[in-house]
Amino acid sequence: MKRVCIIGISGKLGQYMAELALERGYEVVGVCRPESTGKLARFGERITLHPGRTNDREVIRKALRGCDGVLTVLVPWGVEGYATGTAQAVLDHAEPDARLVFSCGWHISRDGKDRHPWKLRAFVAVFGRIARLLRFADLEDQVEAARRIFALDRDWTVVRGSDLEEGPSEGLPVWARHVGDPVLSSNRTRRIDFARFMVHALTDPALIREAPAIVGCNTPSARAAAGKDADA
Repeated sequence: MKRVCIIGISGKLGQYMAELALERGYEVVGVCRPESTGKLARFGERITLHPGRTNDREVIRKALRGCDGVLTVLVPWGVEGYATGTAQAVLDHAEPDARLVFSCGWHISRDGKDRHPWKLRAFVAVFGRIARLLRFADLEDQVEAARRIFALDRDWTVVRGSDLEEGPSEGLPVWARHVGDPVLSSNRTRRIDFARFMVHALTDPALIREAPAIVGCNTPSARAAAGKDADA
């Protein structure tokens, strides 16, 4: 892994991923909206920016040229298929052997075996309906984007984040294949550690074609699971 592109680099998650990728010695390329480039001034010439909407296929094509890995923040803004357009542009223009890592929430399910908490189901139902009526966001767009990723025989990973909070890093999050696993019950991850897991996924072969649901390694549920493993 030498050259990494971050799609959506100007957001909080994107900036954390940029910091962590630079720490690993990667050459970092980023895509973000032109009006957001000022948020990245602190990186100076350490990163290469391609200003543009993340669903702009031509911008994505240029940014992904020569990249070994792609970290994509799937954001379902608006009601015009923004997340789907972003995912499809990455899938179509990434180098054939590139590692593709996408971020989304727990509401995404790969095989329908997830047991989502009632609060999450209620939030998706209520917020999803209101957001679409206001033309602010479309959660189903993110679901469709993930479906397209799951359908391809490429080296992808879809990282499903729990509720996020700010704070210093606690370490690499733990993960499970399905929401509902007891290890995930704390439903909390530091945002910087979500970014850490995304960058880690670039080089972890165990995560290829997986959709890990993550939780902070220092949460009560993660510590309880670690204790049971130690006892076993």
